[in-house]
Amino acid sequence: MRYLTAGETHGPQLTAIIEGLPSNMKIDFDELNYQLHRRQLGYGRGRRMQIEKDTAKIVGGVRHGRTTGAPVAIVVENKDWENWSHVMNVEPVEGSEEELRRVHRPRPGHADLNGGLKYQLKDLRNVLERSSARETAVRVAVGAIARQFLAEFGIKIAGQVLRIGEIEAKRHDLPIDEIIRITEESPVRVVDKEAEAKMIEYIDKVKAEGDSIGGVVEVIVEGVPVGLGSHVQYDRKLDARIAMAVVSINAFKGVEFGIGFEAGKLPGSQVHDEILYSEEKGFHRKTNRLGGFEGGMTNGEPIIVRGVMKPIPTLLKPLASVDIDTKEPFKAQVERTDSCAVPAASVVMEHVVAWEVAKAFMEKFGGDSMEEIRANYNNYRKLLEMY
Repeated sequence: MRYLTAGETHGPQLTAIIEGLPSNMKIDFDELNYQLHRRQLGYGRGRRMQIEKDTAKIVGGVRHGRTTGAPVAIVVENKDWENWSHVMNVEPVEGSEEELRRVHRPRPGHADLNGGLKYQLKDLRNVLERSSARETAVRVAVGAIARQFLAEFGIKIAGQVLRIGEIEAKRHDLPIDEIIRITEESPVRVVDKEAEAKMIEYIDKVKAEGDSIGGVVEVIVEGVPVGLGSHVQYDRKLDARIAMAVVSINAFKGVEFGIGFEAGKLPGSQVHDEILYSEEKGFHRKTNRLGGFEGGMTNGEPIIVRGVMKPIPTLLKPLASVDIDTKEPFKAQVERTDSCAVPAASVVMEHVVAWEVAKAFMEKFGGDSMEEIRANYNNYRKLLEMY
């Protein structure tokens, strides 16, 4: 399976084409749009979320509610397009630099300057329009399709915020359904209610100062069978592919599995997961410190992956920059922004992880139809039981 996206943050729409989905997969359109809705929530979001009410329109590859095996085309319209139709028109247009909203003062932390240098673009809007996190809307739509595919095989996905700035949530050991229930009711997608109140207060403080703040989010995938991914080549290791997907999310700068970087300061006896066997569970691990992976393959335990998001670089009190025309110092131009997008980023991370797991699942149990994949999966489960 693979997908491509296209579109700009102030263009008419975002588009994705998914190739490799099997036929006869039922699509729940309400669930698809619910996932897009979740991405728009979260304390700290900016005015853009008051304009956009994202819905996904499937315009190819689905008939009468089921996939046909052909590429699936998804469109997410930008409601703000009507205010940008002149500035972002694909045809040549007339207008002053001010009317066309030319950007010539790159923002620190954004792709503006290096994108302009790489592509020889004198209007940095051509860079920021594509590098904007708005593109994650259509990636969530793609991941929502993958999520529905995984649900057919009993695989569940949850996301939660663990930290916003200096406020950290307490650790817990709740079932995945309970994590989903509690975080869906939380404006910062956190389980710890005491931390929730402190996070909201902290975001308000940061916003009042014209600043932004990042944090840490965690995604849990439960019900994953043993053996997704492979140890035989670097680019077939599923944890490596998930790590790439997570860091590809706008503003994400790091990723870890299980106990993560803590493993670097502990002896092996406190890192590795001892192997147990029972008639009921078969082979399983006593702990899950490695986050569901050994040798680049799933080991049957839940996948536990965390990502760290830096503060959004567009600030209401802009940092120093240099005008690309005059080479003189200026304060960077300000675009519309969020003070904290960590709760929304948690939703995005759920869906990029869902895609990678679904892709690996298809590689392992691949077929052209859901019926063929289900037969392959059930046969594999029997083989595991007889091992």
